[in-house]
Amino acid sequence: MNVHGRHYRTIWLRPGDGRTVEIIDQRALPHRFVIEKISTVAQMAAAISEMHVRGAGLIGASAGWGMYLAALAIFSNARSRTADARLAEAAALLKSTRPTAVNLAWAVDRQLAAIARGSTSRAKISIARETAALIADEDAAACRAIGGHGLPLIRRISRRKVGAPVNVLTHCNAGWLAFVDHGSATAPIYAAHDAGIAVHVWVDETRPRSQGAKLTAWELGQHGVPHTIIADNTGGHLMQRDMVDLVITGTDRTTRTGDVANKIGTYLKALAARDNRIPFYVALPSSSFDWKMRDGLREIPIEERGSEEVKFADGLLVGANGRAGRHAEVLIAPPESPAANYGFDVTPARLVTGLITERGLCRADEKSIVALFPEHAVR
Repeated sequence: MNVHGRHYRTIWLRPGDGRTVEIIDQRALPHRFVIEKISTVAQMAAAISEMHVRGAGLIGASAGWGMYLAALAIFSNARSRTADARLAEAAALLKSTRPTAVNLAWAVDRQLAAIARGSTSRAKISIARETAALIADEDAAACRAIGGHGLPLIRRISRRKVGAPVNVLTHCNAGWLAFVDHGSATAPIYAAHDAGIAVHVWVDETRPRSQGAKLTAWELGQHGVPHTIIADNTGGHLMQRDMVDLVITGTDRTTRTGDVANKIGTYLKALAARDNRIPFYVALPSSSFDWKMRDGLREIPIEERGSEEVKFADGLLVGANGRAGRHAEVLIAPPESPAANYGFDVTPARLVTGLITERGLCRADEKSIVALFPEHAVR
């Protein structure tokens, strides 16, 4: 997608340097655009854990490239007798970074299976590189297809709203910054905007890390999509007053029965949408399905992050003259008060109008999901 008019992906192998992966360090956005260089699996694990990169698809792609960096370091020493054990350690390290996003383990396991097919050290390194690139390319292609399949939803609403924009509400960031390109929840929005359809996005700020205010708003602005940042609890008010036509969110893990784990607060948006008869769609590539899970509330692990994310906020200090100054972190709560920080919640399938995947739309139930992905039918 666009950054100052230039196309970027969120992760790539540095041109002319097969030993360095480059990422957009999302911690610096929206105020600075920073490209970070990563050359070891430990650095990639830290980047995932500390949210230099975040979002289901991008976490998976980062894990894929992390396994390539591990293979490069391990198999460059052809005499190593502990190569397989070291590779397993690298895989475990990456898997331990973020527990909720299923793409992470999916990408690591895919790399392990692919690397095992190599008969020589050089072959293993080559396979790891090819697989990492393929994971990234597939993610971008899937998100683009999601945009194409979601576009008719927005087009139909637009035809009913002659002369008025389609108002879409999002939560968290499921844009191109959360994937390799295009995004999941934002892909239909970008497709509609590029097709000349008037669309406006209500952007939930998404506390405590403010991914909506910092990331979604920034990337929509870079692409020229009209949008408005709102406080997290504003969505229900807007829905009651017919100011929301459609809700689209992403997901970090979706069960084969249609239960959806997404950023904390998504469940409340789904409840408000149901009460106000507003369509609630979840956009996801098939890599975000957990085909082994059936009961999201009981089975999906919910990441608990540090309390400092709730008690502190960060941004640029602005002087009396209105000029932005240095970056600062400020305490916004009593220092002695404890804080809980659940990163995700689970929206039951009954509250989801439908799923938008790279293969098309379906209802959020096992029969409809498996009809799109018959290779995952229980035999």
